[in-house]
Amino acid sequence: MNPETTAAAPRRVPIPAGRTVIGSDHGYPEEAPVHRRRVEAFTMDVAPVTVAQFAAFVDATGHVSTAEIPPDPARHPGVDPSLLVAGSLVFTPPPGPVPLDDFRRWWSYVPGTSWRCPGGPGTTALADHPVVHVSHRDASAYARWAGAALPTEAQWEHAARAGGSSPYAWGEELEPGGVRLANTWQGRFPWEDTDPDGYRRTSPVGSYPANPWGLHDMIGNVWEWTDTPASATHAGAGRPGPSCCAPGGSGPVVKVIKGGSHLCSPDYCRRYRPAARQFEETESSTSHLGFRCVVPAGGEDSAAYDEKS
Repeated sequence: MNPETTAAAPRRVPIPAGRTVIGSDHGYPEEAPVHRRRVEAFTMDVAPVTVAQFAAFVDATGHVSTAEIPPDPARHPGVDPSLLVAGSLVFTPPPGPVPLDDFRRWWSYVPGTSWRCPGGPGTTALADHPVVHVSHRDASAYARWAGAALPTEAQWEHAARAGGSSPYAWGEELEPGGVRLANTWQGRFPWEDTDPDGYRRTSPVGSYPANPWGLHDMIGNVWEWTDTPASATHAGAGRPGPSCCAPGGSGPVVKVIKGGSHLCSPDYCRRYRPAARQFEETESSTSHLGFRCVVPAGGEDSAAYDEKS
């Protein structure tokens, strides 16, 4: 069954309580140590919030997204105010192979970019694709309007694993039997895109099979905001390191993002796994970052469920 892709409220499915595997000792350093946490029952959007759904929120509330507001000069001392213009980060593939040690070779701050025009001025947001160029502030505002919340990292990973402990949301292999189960990078990153499905960036939500609990796009397509503060590892010590995918991750207010995106690639960023985690400043927005919402059972504060065992 495909998820709702119109401006109607997103469909949600119940996620059962359980003690779930969190993290990995075989992935990137920030994923360690693997451990179990108790997560109580909640319901979750079956897919990332779409452009159409976010547009309905904006129409109802008049919300202005972070990307549509010029940066505050007080937060950027020494920067020419004329350079502080509204916009967002857009993935811009280079014309050929480049060293993979500097994300500025494929990320550009493009003035005039927002959720309305995700590829920059003159581009059009597609109604059934995940909304992108949304900050944590934007996602939180939508969630409150929808009577929901952003998931904690533990909730998100519990839902992605669907009660299992395999490295991928569906089992032991990334493409079992050669079948693609998520929108991830195909070709040589960041310049060669050979995606046989024809999705050069995001894909319509629900284009790939749901996991055993009925959730689409838990891996790939877009990264998703959580409400969990960033930490260098699950042990909680130290500051998080830089993101592999875009600027962000070392500012004063940083949250965990989950799920990887259409830019995750075997030769650069293997974060298309439930255990994978990255970090983003709450005021940041990019062309590969969206969100989905949860409603805790009984209306309790979702943060209470981020419990280490």
